[in-house]
Amino acid sequence: MAFIDEAVMHAVAGDGGNGCIAFRREKFVPRGGPSGGDGGLGGSVWLVGDERLNTLSHIRYRQVVKAQRGRHGEGSNCTGRGGEDVEARVPLGTLIFDRDSDQLVGEILHHGQRLLVAKGGLGGRGNARFANAKRRAPRYAEEGREGQANWLRLELRLLADVGLVGLPNAGKSTFISAVSSARPKIAEYPFTTLTPQLGVVEDGPSTDPFVVADLPGLIAGAADGAGLGFQFLRHVERCRVLLHLVDLSAFEGSARQDFEVIEHELDTYRSDLLERPRLLVGSKLDAVDAERRAELEQVAQDRGLEYFEVSSVTHDGLPEIKRRLRQMLAEIPINIEAHHEAEAHGESGVPSESETSDELWQGPPAGIVGEVGGDDDVEDES
Repeated sequence: MAFIDEAVMHAVAGDGGNGCIAFRREKFVPRGGPSGGDGGLGGSVWLVGDERLNTLSHIRYRQVVKAQRGRHGEGSNCTGRGGEDVEARVPLGTLIFDRDSDQLVGEILHHGQRLLVAKGGLGGRGNARFANAKRRAPRYAEEGREGQANWLRLELRLLADVGLVGLPNAGKSTFISAVSSARPKIAEYPFTTLTPQLGVVEDGPSTDPFVVADLPGLIAGAADGAGLGFQFLRHVERCRVLLHLVDLSAFEGSARQDFEVIEHELDTYRSDLLERPRLLVGSKLDAVDAERRAELEQVAQDRGLEYFEVSSVTHDGLPEIKRRLRQMLAEIPINIEAHHEAEAHGESGVPSESETSDELWQGPPAGIVGEVGGDDDVEDES
């Protein structure tokens, strides 16, 4: 399945059912009074986090998600059946924006987390709800409220423990294939990785697994839209540790220049990324160039970064770097950036679930009006 990290959704909640106009007609019960029931609540649309998903492709090809409407009220004070809610599953790390205002509605970060994106309409009240001492035979009922219909923009930012960054052909795909079961495309030409790849690093039951993300190669100007990097730079934001790979065997350019290109793009996109825990890794140790090696060691010393050298082909240095990554991840708390969903809900106009029909009621109804039966069946309103 193609990796898709952006999609548009039209979330349409169900309308509430109309209230009913009815009067009780029963033998030996003269003037039984109004008995119209309330309409049912419309179904709502929810987004639910699913850890088994890693793409928004199923949303891209099914843009409209619609819930059922509530049924109308009936006589004998019978309330109409409520419409069923609809749940759309999304991968963890999905941010939800209002498409028109671009305001954040919320985000899905945990498996099973539910986010209300379109609230169903309230059911209208039947005429039995409007009876009182002065108006004993109301001949009207309330219409059901319309459900919300919101256009949303979904944006996926992968959740990973370690993010691999570096220039094209820096050895990221070979590295992730050597430390995990991921099998990305590997070739001698640049941009062989066109979509982010996730791999789980496991070394037996005695060690904790962690997730590594291989992000497509960045180039100079990526933060301004050049190459593939601009499209996938957002995924770097959710990585707890950055692993910066620099090719030790390249024939052109300098190791310092290769390092500074990526560092500049990260800083341009989001300056606090450089404050994130980072390791500098010289890749392709099996074909090392002595001059580039010395230059990269000096860069690590100047920047105060831990420096490792690995060969993903011969597996030299891999056990050491995996051990160090586990130590770092154990020391770094899982602190995924949150966006205060409650405040975002207020900005997006999604009502709280605690709102009731009475709280939303505003004045006398302008709903359904109709004659039902004659005056000899019920008491006159006057």
